Amino acid sequence: MIFLTVAAAGALAAQAAWQQSENLPDLASKWIGSSPEPIAGVASVIDGDTIEIHGQRIRLNGIDAPESAQRCEDAKGFRYRCGANAAAALDGFLAASGPVRCTFAAWDPYNRFVGNCRRADGADVAAWMVEHGQALDWPKYSHGAYAGQQAKAEAAKLGLWIGSFQAPWEWRAGHGSNAQPSVGRPLGIVSRELVAQSGYSCEPRRTCRRIGSCDEAQWYLQNCSWGGKLDRDGDGIPCEPLC
Repeated sequence: MIFLTVAAAGALAAQAAWQQSENLPDLASKWIGSSPEPIAGVASVIDGDTIEIHGQRIRLNGIDAPESAQRCEDAKGFRYRCGANAAAALDGFLAASGPVRCTFAAWDPYNRFVGNCRRADGADVAAWMVEHGQALDWPKYSHGAYAGQQAKAEAAKLGLWIGSFQAPWEWRAGHGSNAQPSVGRPLGIVSRELVAQSGYSCEPRRTCRRIGSCDEAQWYLQNCSWGGKLDRDGDGIPCEPLC
């Protein structure tokens, strides 16, 4: 009788342990390989395809914008900082309807949350950037999701399409360490040396009415966080009555 009781107790314990082990995968699945929750809040712009919300870097899914150090050429062959323009355009677009909400798509090699982001009014952030020529559809990751918006931007010669440029992924391939993700320096910070060479400054802000020449307007467009506001139609040419 004692032997049977001990044996029965052992069987019950074994069954309980087995049932507990069967439940472990369900519990683990909630933590291992699960997708992060959507992130929503006020977005800070890092560059033309990267934002930050609540301290989390978020890479816009399926598009690629010019890098911060990248330069392109406008319709007149004038070299300008297209990466800075893209960041300024994104900043203005997001500021018009916040907060921004991003749902998780993947983690990138730099440990950034890759997300599909929308403004408070529902506007697709990545789609807007491509449709206004400030970023490119990246087929490697988008599978052509924004090809239609890109065709419209190219036909209308908006943003990058006003002149000539190198695709950001090709530019990075040719620039090695200079092509690492932006470290997040606030928009509009210009070196004292650059200001001294040009004689211009980003402070105070200026409107086209307060700018005296096309060269001056181009400098603000290339170097100041608010410079994109001088190019209202996004064609890469600021203060068009002057230029």
